[in-house]
Amino acid sequence: MLDTAAILMSHGEKIAYAYAEGVNDNMCQSHFHEFFELYYLESGERHHMIEGELYHLTAHEFIIFPPNVMHHSYGDKNVPFKRIVLYFTPDMIVYPEVRSYLLETARVFSLKKIKKSMIHLLLSMLHTELDKEEGLFQKEYLENLLNQLLLTILRADYTPVESTPRTRPAQAVNYIHEHYAEEISVSALADMLYVSPYHLCREFKKVTGKTIIQYLNMTRVLHAQRMLLETDYNITRISKETGFSNLTHFNRIFKSITGVSPSEKRKQYQSV
Repeated sequence: MLDTAAILMSHGEKIAYAYAEGVNDNMCQSHFHEFFELYYLESGERHHMIEGELYHLTAHEFIIFPPNVMHHSYGDKNVPFKRIVLYFTPDMIVYPEVRSYLLETARVFSLKKIKKSMIHLLLSMLHTELDKEEGLFQKEYLENLLNQLLLTILRADYTPVESTPRTRPAQAVNYIHEHYAEEISVSALADMLYVSPYHLCREFKKVTGKTIIQYLNMTRVLHAQRMLLETDYNITRISKETGFSNLTHFNRIFKSITGVSPSEKRKQYQSV
């Protein structure tokens, strides 16, 4: 589905809201944002892969992703869902302690019933305000609503959602996320998981929609994008630190996934 809120953020908005519902609408590749994301599952069930850890969300559970955390979501076959996403830049959080806390790691929450209505109300008020024409003190009002929402969540009596037991594909994904900078072969990965390469490849593609090599390349390119954004390392160093055997191969894979070369991507980041 088209992520209209992310498009708004890419055009310079500091906060954006989007509601969506669907079925069999799955992401087959991880991504990251340069801003925070609050993902609220209103109904249904979804699986979220976050930096190699798999989480199973049910209705009224949600995730707050910091910037630059790789993740993707998918659902079981024919299971409908409704979700809200709220994107916001770090400077929209007015309290430094809250900002620092939320920047530490992605957090998955399951709220007690008493707080669900309050979360719904604040999200609804944010949506209503964002749909209006720009008015007097709108930025300040949105900032206030957002910070009230975040503080309500963090002060609530919530249960952290634990990651689900790892299947072989999930273990393979986790290994890739932790060792992407090293040499990884399908046969070595299969040996480590006590299964034949053929069976691991079948299981992996069924869960992720990608081959192991495709997923490995995407993970390396995502990390390369983060380095292009966050460091001043040259392209050759980034290529080596993300596990590519040579610069030519890195450039070719990077462009096949992002549509632009690493140097062009860096220029895009610098122009924002």
